[in-house]
Amino acid sequence: METINLESIFEAKLAKNEMIEPKDWMPDNYRKHLIRQISQHAHSEIVGMLPEGNWITRAPSLRSKIVLLAKVQDEGGHGLYLYTAAESLGTSRDEMLDALHTGKAKYSSIFNYPTLTWADVAAIGWLVDGAAIMNQVMLQRSSYGPYSRAMIRICKEESFHQRQGYEAMTTMAFGSAEQKQMAQDALNRFWFPTLMMFGPPDSESPNSDNAVKWKIKRETNDELRQRFVNQTMPQIEYLGLQIPTNSNIKWNEERQQYDFSEPNWAEFKNVIHGNGPCNKERLKARNEAHKNGEWVREAATAYAKHQNEKNIAA
Repeated sequence: METINLESIFEAKLAKNEMIEPKDWMPDNYRKHLIRQISQHAHSEIVGMLPEGNWITRAPSLRSKIVLLAKVQDEGGHGLYLYTAAESLGTSRDEMLDALHTGKAKYSSIFNYPTLTWADVAAIGWLVDGAAIMNQVMLQRSSYGPYSRAMIRICKEESFHQRQGYEAMTTMAFGSAEQKQMAQDALNRFWFPTLMMFGPPDSESPNSDNAVKWKIKRETNDELRQRFVNQTMPQIEYLGLQIPTNSNIKWNEERQQYDFSEPNWAEFKNVIHGNGPCNKERLKARNEAHKNGEWVREAATAYAKHQNEKNIAA
């Protein structure tokens, strides 16, 4: 009887758009869903530092280098906020990182594609961060309080990242013929992987229904993907670039939206299962970084233990 009452309180809070907080009762499936989603979001921020960090030493100007350094630093901070939010659900940082390093946990499929040119860095800022903002703005109204609050600052910083990427892409699109071709090539290669970021079609998504029902998400994968195409097409036209290869984007007067080709979902599944162009490289880099930082963690633990012993003795 008590469980039914607690569940009714939980449902009533969702109905009134009230936040669920860490000390509140919540269904086990709600908790598990949040741990999976928030930790995967955190992993994506951390792994997402790698394709851009690869270009810090090769940025075309000092200004570009400073901007990219700041951006990569921001992504590390986002991961920290999100790991902390997930910890409030009863999981530990060590458990989450172990799941990442062993390949058990997933992260955004987009970061398993290589950044071959500086235009790719611009495309990540413009397209990838643009898609991330599309998805994350609604998460500011997530039903779980710590997740919602973490997203407020993250969205503010991501909006700068998107503008920085679009500025860099504009510079290239209005630059030399060679620069414009680099911009076009980056758009062609990153278009479909960016569309995959919103997740599989609603009809095939195993988690989307619950996420919407519990108000963790406010919109479905397909709704967000459509809005992204509608928003991005005018930007492509302004830049004077061609629509991405095989995208078949066309305005539908009746729907007042763009029609477009779906991504190759078989490729998406292949990347998700660890067989993308850079999956092994990304996990290797994260495992090496974790191992190289072991002495820092040991020193911090020893210092905390020493301080605790001093406090007890006093």
